[in-house]
Amino acid sequence: MSRKRKKNIILQKLKLSGVGSLGKGFAKTIDKKIIFTKYGIPGDIVDVNIRKKRSSYLEGDIIKIHKQSKLRVKPKCSHFKLCGGCNWQNMKYDYQLKYKNDQVLQNLMRIGKIQVDKILPIIKSDKQYYYRNKMEYSFSNSRWITKKEINSQKEIKNKNALGFHKSGMWSKIIDINKCYLQENISNKIRNYTKDLSLKLEISFFDLKKQSGDLRNLMIRTSKNKEIMVFFQIFKISDKIKQLFDKIIIQFPEITCLQYVINKKKNDTIYDLRPVCYHGKKYITETIGKYHFRISAKSFFQTNSYQIEKLYNIVKRFANLSGSEIVYDLYCGTGSISIYLSSYAKKIIGIEVIGDAVVAAKENAKANNINNTTFLQGDVKEILKKRRLLSQKPDVIIVDPPRNGLDKLVVESIIKSNVTKIIYVSCNSATQARDLNILSEYYNLTKSQAIDMFPQTYHVENVVLLEKIYQ
Repeated sequence: MSRKRKKNIILQKLKLSGVGSLGKGFAKTIDKKIIFTKYGIPGDIVDVNIRKKRSSYLEGDIIKIHKQSKLRVKPKCSHFKLCGGCNWQNMKYDYQLKYKNDQVLQNLMRIGKIQVDKILPIIKSDKQYYYRNKMEYSFSNSRWITKKEINSQKEIKNKNALGFHKSGMWSKIIDINKCYLQENISNKIRNYTKDLSLKLEISFFDLKKQSGDLRNLMIRTSKNKEIMVFFQIFKISDKIKQLFDKIIIQFPEITCLQYVINKKKNDTIYDLRPVCYHGKKYITETIGKYHFRISAKSFFQTNSYQIEKLYNIVKRFANLSGSEIVYDLYCGTGSISIYLSSYAKKIIGIEVIGDAVVAAKENAKANNINNTTFLQGDVKEILKKRRLLSQKPDVIIVDPPRNGLDKLVVESIIKSNVTKIIYVSCNSATQARDLNILSEYYNLTKSQAIDMFPQTYHVENVVLLEKIYQ
């Protein structure tokens, strides 16, 4: 017996009134249910095809726009909506900033259940396109086929792609022609690499079969005009060496070309050893008066043009006099520690990734800094064992991954009785969750958002917490 096909529910002429979680526009029905829809802009009047029904909200897709919002703009990118990356490229930039700021404040109040003594205006990005210093692309022998290609009913011979995953589909890759996130040299290198790989008949990766010689391409750039090209391959071969050699000749501005052989089922490279095929093992970036070496495995803020502004917020909130002991938790390659080093007595950084700690030590040495110490290990384990508490911190800076702080880390910070905490976060929801616990012991006195990710709903937020004394 065949299943009954679900009847489409279409709600007509809804006016979108705001932006909710994950950057989705929302409207309210007559019975006050909230409907979320991707790519909807506040002020749009739309018809929505309901896709998901939940007890407290609905999700749907816009099938018709009766009236466009005044906040709408035409997206620059021909891949808009497909790759899912620049999901706010259809919204005027000033309003992107407004809704990012609103998102941070709503999370602080709703999740954190706290009020902020001083809310500082969000800092905009001077570059709204071509701002990223790192992009990663996937090779695939099963690219996303467009509706136009399907409707043409022509035989599709070339299914190879080099680009981004289709939003919501891990096994399909969108073949990218031009991306507006990284300097245009990235587009040139990527497109040349794809065309030459096809001419050399090098196999593109098959995600389902886990086979194919070309797997991933990462391109890193710096404001210093240095370029790193990094390949993940299944095996090295004469054809791949030929590919590398021709890329180097075609783009003499490439600072280094590296590769790693990856035969695992995942794309992580932290347990693999990169091979330097051409040039140096790193590129350099400058923040203020400091220079940083960035390797293939290094974590580094992806918007080089905003980093100094971000670190200046941290410096201002810390208000160091030169006599303080500072803990820099989740320190990565030590960029915050090094940037603040001349203002503190000593800075101790902790990072779980060994290669990042090595890079942090090298960066400190290269900048002639001798008051920083970097420890490799899990932050919660190091704090739990009290290896550092013999040197009581005056200030703790935390810049954790998107999932926020582990509860044991929060407990250790509270036990340290530190006077001041600066919490840097790229996820204001998990930040607010952690602040809710810390707020029993600390006042949240300042909060400032900064736009590190134009054309997306993501936003960086920095808060200052100061000890409550009974």
